[in-house]
Amino acid sequence: MSEYQHYEFLAIDRPLTREEQEQLRALSSRARITATSFTNDYHWGNFRGDPRKLVERYYDAHLYLANWGTHQVILRVPKQQLALPTVEAYCFDEHVEAWTTKTHLILDLRSEDESGDWDEGAEDSLGAIVGIRAELAAGDLRALYLAWLSALGVWGLQGDDEEEYQETIEPPVPAGLDQLTAPQRALADFLRVDADLLAVAAQASLPAPGSGRGLGKKELAQLIAVLPEKEKNDLLLRLALGREPQLGPELLRRLRGEATPATAPGRRSAAELLDAAHARATERRQRTKQTQAETLAKKLTALADKEESVWAQVQDRIAQKKPTDYDAATALLVDLRDACDHIGRGPAFRQRLSALREEHQRLPGLLRRLDERRLRG
Repeated sequence: MSEYQHYEFLAIDRPLTREEQEQLRALSSRARITATSFTNDYHWGNFRGDPRKLVERYYDAHLYLANWGTHQVILRVPKQQLALPTVEAYCFDEHVEAWTTKTHLILDLRSEDESGDWDEGAEDSLGAIVGIRAELAAGDLRALYLAWLSALGVWGLQGDDEEEYQETIEPPVPAGLDQLTAPQRALADFLRVDADLLAVAAQASLPAPGSGRGLGKKELAQLIAVLPEKEKNDLLLRLALGREPQLGPELLRRLRGEATPATAPGRRSAAELLDAAHARATERRQRTKQTQAETLAKKLTALADKEESVWAQVQDRIAQKKPTDYDAATALLVDLRDACDHIGRGPAFRQRLSALREEHQRLPGLLRRLDERRLRG
């Protein structure tokens, strides 16, 4: 595959003006630019813009991927809805980074996998992932932990410093890691979070947090009724101005009275998580291998019970004297050989095979195929 890079930006809280769109056109003559999006693919050359600066100034979400293994998501959240100290607990080298502007917190999440297979559908992921912004604004930190877990998985493959693994402690563990939302699942897939590592991490996670959808009309009405009048007026004014699309998650967080996100203290070391994930993966592979062996044994036993029928099919195929039928006859004999070996009738099968070869010794096309599959008496 030739070089390929995909850039996508989304403006969610505020559409871009025509003047801003013209400013962006100067960065790329071929990009698809609208008031809410910027998309371009590169098969040679590079994008002239700086994605971080573009998110700081124009956009709320950015996705980048390259066919040499880079997956990157950058999200912008209003600063009053997500505090930098909260996010910094989950930062991990260049894989999870965060900083603030005058108005927003910027979150940069990255996954690198030079040896990974190309994911044909990855460039369509931003629409599924972007819901993370509202979840973070509402106090749900699962996306941050998933990004940290992705970075830990990469570190576990590359590093070999046992002492550092022991000293590195996980950040606070958000509730509900075993019940990810659709945007969180999309983010986990895009950042290549190891399924076994996630399952191990979820063992220390509290039950899934409540959400606005979990509060009924009556419960919401009661919570709104007890809000101070000044606070309600302020919320209504901000809503009427229409400048804060993320006001809904903020309101729900305030109604639930969640001063801090629902998390459990991080107590496990990186070594514990990686070792437990490795043990879980090993056990899962062993179970899979055992299941496959049991399935194959049942299949071979069932085939051996139909031995006479299979021999008849083989003779019918050979009688056609066509290459495709010789191929089919050979395939049947390979399966029957394995079945007879499985139940202890291998010697009888080989005697019968010798007789078949003698019977059809003037069919070189058939004999060649039998020899290629080591079907000798």
